[in-house]
Amino acid sequence: MDIYEKLVDIQGRLKAPKNQRNNFGNYNYRSCEDILEAVKPLLTEHKLVLTINDFIENLNVSFSTTKKDESYENQGILFVHATATLSDGEKTISVSAQAGIDVNKKGMDIAQSFGSSSSYARKYALNGLFLIDDTKDSDATNTHGKTAVNASESDLEWLPKSGAKFDNAKSALKSGKVSLTDIRKKYKVSKEVANLLNS
Repeated sequence: MDIYEKLVDIQGRLKAPKNQRNNFGNYNYRSCEDILEAVKPLLTEHKLVLTINDFIENLNVSFSTTKKDESYENQGILFVHATATLSDGEKTISVSAQAGIDVNKKGMDIAQSFGSSSSYARKYALNGLFLIDDTKDSDATNTHGKTAVNASESDLEWLPKSGAKFDNAKSALKSGKVSLTDIRKKYKVSKEVANLLNS
């Protein structure tokens, strides 16, 4: 098998359940470490090497405000750019993901802030490489014994691909406060919008 066939086999067989629990948000999730632990035996079986690298970028943005005497021109936004690379020694396959860094995040020092964003970006690079989709997990449809659901899918509105609702959802997703599954409890999310949220 070549590297692409090996990757297809891993994508089909990899099981990385959501073994972590966020009691405050009342949801289960998987960490970067959970994915790595689950994929290691498959990498060994196929004699593949997985590496993950990340670096910090500063994106300069400019926007205006209606408030007098406030200037937000050329404000820098820090984010982590992570790349997961699979190699057989000759060929490589890479997938990247980004996560914003909030250096003023409440309850975290600056090292924790950077580390949290790094873990988040790495996890989503691995999700992209191994086709891990939160909506396919049993936890996405598991009501954990609850008979009522917040709203049926037919009652939900579609999340637009731009505007305030989209921006709020993307910001919450990148901060790690919510998952795509949480967003889907409030909105219908098309594949295109899901890709934009994770980009």
